[in-house]
Amino acid sequence: MATDPRALLADMFAAAVNAAQPEHCIPRFLPAPPSGQTLVIGAGKASAAMAQALEQHWPGELSGLVVTRYGYAVPCERIEIVEAAHPVPDAAGLAAAGRLLERVRGLTADDLVICLISGGGSALLPLPGEGVTLEDKQVISRALLKSGATISEMNCVRRHLSAIKGGRLAAACHPARVVNLLISDVPGDNPMDIASGPTVADSTTCADALAIIRRYGIALPAGAQTLLDSGRGETIKPGDARLAGVSTHLIATPQMALEAAAAVARAAGVRPMILGDSIEGEARDVGKVHAGIALQVRHHGQPIAPPCVLLSGGETTVTVRGTGRGGRNVEFLLSLAVALNGAQGVHAVAGDTDGVDGLEEIAGAFIDPDTLTRAWAAGRPPRDSLDNNDGHGFFEALGDALVTGPTRTNVNDFRAILIGPA
Repeated sequence: MATDPRALLADMFAAAVNAAQPEHCIPRFLPAPPSGQTLVIGAGKASAAMAQALEQHWPGELSGLVVTRYGYAVPCERIEIVEAAHPVPDAAGLAAAGRLLERVRGLTADDLVICLISGGGSALLPLPGEGVTLEDKQVISRALLKSGATISEMNCVRRHLSAIKGGRLAAACHPARVVNLLISDVPGDNPMDIASGPTVADSTTCADALAIIRRYGIALPAGAQTLLDSGRGETIKPGDARLAGVSTHLIATPQMALEAAAAVARAAGVRPMILGDSIEGEARDVGKVHAGIALQVRHHGQPIAPPCVLLSGGETTVTVRGTGRGGRNVEFLLSLAVALNGAQGVHAVAGDTDGVDGLEEIAGAFIDPDTLTRAWAAGRPPRDSLDNNDGHGFFEALGDALVTGPTRTNVNDFRAILIGPA
């Protein structure tokens, strides 16, 4: 393994992101044009890039509206791109969600709706249900983000407090045909969890959402509590006749991204092992487990002999108890570094493929065998930073942050632990 470890890790991360770029994924999933109109709608961090790719390959007329995160817009000629806030929603997202719902009303069976959905769409479509305000949704979003709830749990709550998620947008499109093109950012690739499933059926209930709220001790505003208690926040269920004309395609997934990174490793003479594409749990706990596997590889050549790279995806969580800024990828890496304790020949990268780890415009970071030594020299005790949920401050101080800018896609977190020859 003659390649510089950090350069190889950076190449693997880039390959993972590139594999999920809409320009590579959209064309082969496009349906035939309808006899009526074609309307494009969508939301998510990749939605603008998806819209651009669709425009470039669509053979007929079309129009539409998609909403993406601030900074993630790209030029489109026929599809309007609106930017809004993520992960905490804002008034721009509220207005865009209302406009989307209005755009799909009054369609006919001759019309086609192409729905472009990717991660981030939950915050970007914050149209609240009955009795719930945007301010309520902002409060609830912040509480969920800090609670340690999984993405599936967070999206269950979001669906039942919404006027557009949980299949409601698809129901509003009826009787038009709806083709969903999804880029998955969730463990398990369940369409109802991608952007909280605005155009797919939802099997969960208001009771499920209330159980999650109780589990994490979240105080709901009165309007939200009433909506869930009354059952009026119920979503569109499987078998609903209004969803009969809906078809769904996963065009990019975390597994595809991991396989692209594995190909880069093989080309460099490094054996890849994919540990899983849907790993969840507290980031610091996942870091410890990954460290244990890496040390077994380093010392015993099991379950794979070095030089090798351990690859994984999914979405961990951070329960923020300190005064740090959180960030699941940097918390994973900081925990990993502490557990590795300077093990020689072990390097790693972890980052969110959308370029944003938590609330920060930072994708993630790198660690090396000398990470802890450099941290002590910089006056950054590693365990103190971990206890304070301050992974971002820790890696920024070392100059090891991974900053990509907007990637305009999102297939969840990417983790790679590179283990050199013994």
